[in-house]
Amino acid sequence: MRVYPENALTQLEFDKITAILLGHCQTNIGKEIVEDMRIHTHLKYIQSALRQTEEYKYIKLANQYFPSDFVIDIRKDLKLLGIPGAQLTGEQWLLVRRLAEHTSNLYKWFDAERKQSYANLYEVIGESYYEKVIIESIDEIIDERGNVKDNASEDLAKIRMQLFKKRQELRRIFDKVIHKLAKAGYTADIDESFSNGRRVVAVFSEYKRQVKGFLHGESDSRKTAFIEPEETIELNNELYGLEQDEQREVQRVLRLLTATLAPYSALLLSYIQMVGIFDFIRAKAILAVDMNANMPMVQNNATSQLIDAYHPLLYLYNKVSGKKTIPVNLHLDDEARILIISGPNAGGKTVSMKTLGLNQVMMQSGLLVPMNPTSQMGIYKQLYIQLGDTQNLAFELSTYSSHLMHMKHFIENANGKTMFFIDELGSGSDPHLGGAFAEVILEELSHRHAQGIVTTHYLNLKVMANHNKGIVNGAMQFDEVKLEPLYQLVIGKPGSSYTFAIAERIGLPKNLINRARKLVDTHHFELDKLLNRTEQDLQLVQKERRELHKKLKENEHLQHELNKALDKEKHLQQVQLLKEQNRVAEEKFSYNKDMERQLKQIALDWKKSEKKEEVMKNLFNLLFKKNDAIVINKLAKKVDKNYKETTAPIEVGSIVKLKKNYQVGEVLELKGKRAIVKVGQLPMNIDLIDLMVVEKIEEVVKQSITRKIPAPTTPKQLAPKQNINKQK
Repeated sequence: MRVYPENALTQLEFDKITAILLGHCQTNIGKEIVEDMRIHTHLKYIQSALRQTEEYKYIKLANQYFPSDFVIDIRKDLKLLGIPGAQLTGEQWLLVRRLAEHTSNLYKWFDAERKQSYANLYEVIGESYYEKVIIESIDEIIDERGNVKDNASEDLAKIRMQLFKKRQELRRIFDKVIHKLAKAGYTADIDESFSNGRRVVAVFSEYKRQVKGFLHGESDSRKTAFIEPEETIELNNELYGLEQDEQREVQRVLRLLTATLAPYSALLLSYIQMVGIFDFIRAKAILAVDMNANMPMVQNNATSQLIDAYHPLLYLYNKVSGKKTIPVNLHLDDEARILIISGPNAGGKTVSMKTLGLNQVMMQSGLLVPMNPTSQMGIYKQLYIQLGDTQNLAFELSTYSSHLMHMKHFIENANGKTMFFIDELGSGSDPHLGGAFAEVILEELSHRHAQGIVTTHYLNLKVMANHNKGIVNGAMQFDEVKLEPLYQLVIGKPGSSYTFAIAERIGLPKNLINRARKLVDTHHFELDKLLNRTEQDLQLVQKERRELHKKLKENEHLQHELNKALDKEKHLQQVQLLKEQNRVAEEKFSYNKDMERQLKQIALDWKKSEKKEEVMKNLFNLLFKKNDAIVINKLAKKVDKNYKETTAPIEVGSIVKLKKNYQVGEVLELKGKRAIVKVGQLPMNIDLIDLMVVEKIEEVVKQSITRKIPAPTTPKQLAPKQNINKQK
């Protein structure tokens, strides 16, 4: 992206974003990538960078482990590896091994499932490969402390075995010498020491001539002399020669290992580059988590539809201080190319403008942005900015002259892929003349289909927005009652500068404010006053709209809960119905199985039994028993409807009910524990236990009515009523 002027990104405070990213990076390569970060214009690259950051953000939010523990910069060592004849030390090989092991962990982390879930992150290592020979070759030569192993070569193994034997022999002989000298009282307190890598005896200086050997020196106090005993000189010489042989063999083995792995120098450099790239992506993800950033819908055309967008730095600052940040909603495209924001000073005009500019630069740099993910952001190829005082003393340009120089560059180079921001357009000159130039500049920029935001206090620019296609008004809201800005951008209407309201808030004398009002043109003052009243009315309408929206949401929630309850009840009823149907079906199935079994038994009895009549009786009982039960049930319902059971004793003449078949009859005679009962026209001899005294329900009702309302039967009882009638 081309930016103008050179400090445009600094004016948007993009340098502060890069400083935060640098703080999150752990590796030198990651920091270098941040410092070289470019604002791209290719859709494919931007989307890939954004998706990589978004995927790493998901890893951070889910607290998943991702291999990122290797942070040492060993590029110099790896470049040395690629130079013919070079040699890496054991410590350097340990770092190379750690890098290879870290790369192995990366490839293991991207299993089959994660390759699909984090496809964009996998692209970082997708074109490379892991070579296990590197670790295997190092492990054959170098141990975990960075030393060359004894079995690295046959010669080295022989040399070290000889060294071991010689040192054992030297230790044995040396101990004998010390014991002899100590017995003689020649040795000092420390007994022994080392000088130039050779083992020496510490003796008192006055006895140094009594000890045969080579004098290596004396202590600072001259009281102790260090002598290599005559018995160990030859052994020390042999040890020294073996140690030199060992060192030469170690150097040879290391050079051989370096030459063996030299072909993998470029591959290892790609590994360290991958470490830096993942560190850079990790830093972007941490920044995204801190400012609650998301990936918007990116399009390959010039458009900006920001939904609940925040100024990144302001959001981070307010998050730390516990303050609320007001989001911005705005829309720029070819139909609404230029947004003119008006309103009071310190009301948020410049912040709203920078919110779009900084988020746009961040998005095209591959950074997630703090806004709703349904926001749409396009790709711009040019970014022009004019913010604050642009006075240039070097070229003897005043503020307004410098301002016009910038506008000249804007007009000459702007096109449909240009995004521009102009703060206080036309300021620094006579309001009428500056306003006229401002109108012409906006018309030309609109004609060139450039998109951007302009802040102003000029009334003529507010008016022109309603008469020029592609130019729209916007206003920063202001609470005139509390005399404080609300920092909310409203699209579609101009805003007032609230000059006199702010003067009252500051506390200027009222007589000065009133004198200033009189000096202002009447129509100008009325227009500003009308804008004030319109904005306050709009705020009231928006408040009522929010309350109505809240009530509608509550109603929708209640309706949803009611529907859930009804659906649950309907479901329970269906479950109960299914249970009942299942029970009836099970009873029918059981009855049919039992009937089938009994019929088979009767058929078998028919074949075997000689008493066919008894078999027929059993068949009759089986087939018609159920019908009898149905008849009895119907008769029982009829009897219970017409008769009521009582606890009266059974006497001759009592109306009784037969318990077994629910028939009703009259007791004719009692014979001990049995009774003769007339049922219909037939007398029946029945046990008293099977009888129950009943009475008709109609008679019971009549008796109760008679007891409650006795009918008058004597003339005395009728007399008062007749007298009353006569009086009437």
